[in-house]
Amino acid sequence: MRRTHYCGNVNTSNVNEQVVLEGWVNRRRDLGGLIFIDLRDREGLVQVVVQPESPAYAEADRVRSEWVVRVRGTVRARPAEQVNAKIASGEVEVVAEGLEVLAEAKTPPFPIDAAWRGEEDPAVSEDVRMRYRVVDLRRRALQRNLRLRHEVVAAIYRFLDREGFISVETPFLTRSTPEGARDFLVPSRLQPGQFYALPQSPQLFKQMLMVAGYDRYFQIARCFRDEDLRADRQPDFTQLDLEMSFVDQEDVLELNERLAAYVFREALGVELPTPFPRMAYAEAMNRYGSDKPDLRFGLEMHDVTERFRGGEFRAFAGAEAVKALVAPAALSRREIEELEAIAKGKGAAGLAWSRYEGGAFSGGIAKFIPEGLARELGVQEGQTALFVAGPWRKSVESLGAVRLELGKRLGLAQGGFKFLWVVDFPLLEWDEENGRWTYMHHPFTSPNLEDLELLERDPGKVRAQAYDMVMNGTEVGGGSIRIHRRDLQERMFALLGIGPEEAQEKFGFLLEALSFGAPPHGGIAWGLDRWVANMAGEDSIREVIAFPKNKEGRDPLTEAPSPVAEAQLAELGIALRKSDG
Repeated sequence: MRRTHYCGNVNTSNVNEQVVLEGWVNRRRDLGGLIFIDLRDREGLVQVVVQPESPAYAEADRVRSEWVVRVRGTVRARPAEQVNAKIASGEVEVVAEGLEVLAEAKTPPFPIDAAWRGEEDPAVSEDVRMRYRVVDLRRRALQRNLRLRHEVVAAIYRFLDREGFISVETPFLTRSTPEGARDFLVPSRLQPGQFYALPQSPQLFKQMLMVAGYDRYFQIARCFRDEDLRADRQPDFTQLDLEMSFVDQEDVLELNERLAAYVFREALGVELPTPFPRMAYAEAMNRYGSDKPDLRFGLEMHDVTERFRGGEFRAFAGAEAVKALVAPAALSRREIEELEAIAKGKGAAGLAWSRYEGGAFSGGIAKFIPEGLARELGVQEGQTALFVAGPWRKSVESLGAVRLELGKRLGLAQGGFKFLWVVDFPLLEWDEENGRWTYMHHPFTSPNLEDLELLERDPGKVRAQAYDMVMNGTEVGGGSIRIHRRDLQERMFALLGIGPEEAQEKFGFLLEALSFGAPPHGGIAWGLDRWVANMAGEDSIREVIAFPKNKEGRDPLTEAPSPVAEAQLAELGIALRKSDG
């Protein structure tokens, strides 16, 4: 016998057909002689009926949840009053004529059957789910998410193939280069004391493919970064990586908008309006306090620096920036204190406030608020004005974090997908700790050619030809037009404090490639895990990755990372230093 149908695909068109099904027992019920088995596979479940006189009865009597079985039987229509509208196969059932147990199973560590029946799965801690990931992956939500991930990747391949892109794989074992995060290092057995690095991205290789004349490249690339983890980070993650030759920024943005619209249409049946809005970095920071603003709700910030300049409130009078935000609610003192803790976590000295009641401000800093400010801010009765003052960056980022928290608490970010391009990033930012300029994206980003004369004279004012794609307040893609001239790349290295010898040591292969004639080129990388998580409505990328690491970077399923044998270390010429503790 061979499987003829997936369980979830059996329907009224199969009535009176004999079928062979294989899958897992989702649930078994014995109703005084009749045995009902909900049989499940990746496509869904179907109800199997086993009658007392059936040859399948003896085996059906002993099966339990999660046993793997093969069922042979005939499809029949369910009586109208027994139709289960919650499942795709709910109008039919299979009358079993044979049942074979293919594998028994011990009781799973948590139930997974409810969602397959159209009900709610019980809550289970993430630690337990990840320890038993092989069982967790059977849950309907994860099966749906990984299917969505496949559909997204398949759509990407179809679209880019039609656009003339070539998929090229780049190495996993490569050279360590500074790209913004710590490398994962791999010791070399054949060259003792030397190390490969796992790639943080295929950045340099894709640029060299453009120099080599491949014109349009892409890959679904695995990337590795040793950095602190959070809901949207993993030590090993996946990107859609693409690069194009003989293009400018507008070409890259336009193609990616069409690609995004195609992916949403194919995978979700959703039409995205294009073109996406564009917003300069400075505007995004000033209006939303973030370079990845969530546009599903308003709550824009206001600059009130000059309204408080030289006033009686000393904390605001001489501040570099004073920012205001109007909360559409009369916040309690406790709520304000909770929001203040969020602001302080982003570097603010505090969070000033005042409620608007009876046509006037009251409470908090009410007596210091300049006349007419309520009208300028558009404050309405029963609302609360919030203020942060201090250095510009800390002010906008801290009040931006308060904005996001308010949006969450007040349920303002509801439904839909809002895309945005953030452009005109600064090329460089000042590193206070090291007392030098550093790159905002990576050292291969091209400056805006209009700003080249400022490169050495006033580096902080140079704009980058860089762009980030934002979906619902999450950065889901980022890229730039690259430096394609060796002389300009060497100027960039010099600005970053990388002298000629160091540049040759770390990036000599790139500089040599550029000297052989490089076309203007640029590209982007999509954070594929973030894309799918947003599309699936999940808060964490761990919900769209088959075998993720936990918040500590460990894999509870395989217990990696783990110690290795002394013999393995000796073969690599590595000795472990004993901890002082």
